[in-house]
Amino acid sequence: MSSPASARPTPLNAVHVALGARLTDFAGWNMPLKYTSELAEHQAVRTTVGLFDLSHMGEIRVSGPQAGAALDHALVGRLSAIKPGRAKYSLLCDANGGILDDLVTYKITDDEFLVIANASNTGVVLAALTDRVLTFDASVTDETEQTALIAVQGPAAQAVIQSLADDPDNPDARDAVAALRYYACMPARIAGLDVLLARTGYTGEDGFEVYVAADDAVTLWSALSTATEAAGGRAAGLACRDTLRLEAGMPLYGNELSLETDPYAARLGRVVQLDKAFVGQEALALAAQDQPARLLTGLTGEGRRAARAGNVVLNAAGEPVGVITSGALSPTLGRPIALAYVDRDEAVEGASLQVDVRGTLLPFTVSPYPFYKRS
Repeated sequence: MSSPASARPTPLNAVHVALGARLTDFAGWNMPLKYTSELAEHQAVRTTVGLFDLSHMGEIRVSGPQAGAALDHALVGRLSAIKPGRAKYSLLCDANGGILDDLVTYKITDDEFLVIANASNTGVVLAALTDRVLTFDASVTDETEQTALIAVQGPAAQAVIQSLADDPDNPDARDAVAALRYYACMPARIAGLDVLLARTGYTGEDGFEVYVAADDAVTLWSALSTATEAAGGRAAGLACRDTLRLEAGMPLYGNELSLETDPYAARLGRVVQLDKAFVGQEALALAAQDQPARLLTGLTGEGRRAARAGNVVLNAAGEPVGVITSGALSPTLGRPIALAYVDRDEAVEGASLQVDVRGTLLPFTVSPYPFYKRS
């Protein structure tokens, strides 16, 4: 993260400035890192509710009679098989099986899908999808500039959304919010605005992601902010979002996922459907037959000093056997947690390892992840 001076503003930039947010350049966007305390924002999401501006994420619509078939060809999962109103996590890989991006796709109708790309990869995803649908009766449209995304995450998220579900044409609107399943979406009226409401998120908590026209972003944020504060929550920035997702054991593109990583090493082989043709299928079919040399592995430590991305992992003999991809002092657990790629033979639950943190060897234990699960 560097100076936000030349970064692109989201539709909510003026709101963040008014709130006194510390802004940073994230993937070319001027984003709130935190508003006051990242620890307080983290705890708000775990105990009540947090409000995030995620308008830097890419929204790419794939439409047409063969939109589902086109996405089946483009992604490792079978998107055509899910029902309208459902969402699916999948990967976009290159011909060698390397990961170009991980993304969530919403099936709006049988002929219309909304693909959500990581901010840093929106251009890559747009180019790949545009190329991969050429032989299908489908079209690809980048709607990132026209769309704002606000996430409401935490135990009180449902109550916040329900308090603003005021569709005059649907007296059961609030019940519909409660009935919305995890990884599902529906059109809704929230604070008097037409939105796509999805029960998805990246924090390990119950939560919603609300897609709205960019011109309506400030109005929606204002209403959600008032309801969030009434519930005891607060606005939350990217800093706490990173510790939340790490506690939840969710991989981050650029840390755990990259072109140099295949889904099996990242323990994401479950989302690869080899019984269909897609870009990268041949390479991944071969990869599935081999044992990855290194596996994404959870580590937990003692004390208060965290490992950081790039730190070297060593075995009991002092030999390098891996590298940290993400690490933090868990605000919820009160101990260091980390994800790392570790040699397969060393990635055994309960194994004692060490991490070289700026010349100091700290003890870590191979541990299952997610490190935190909501009750």
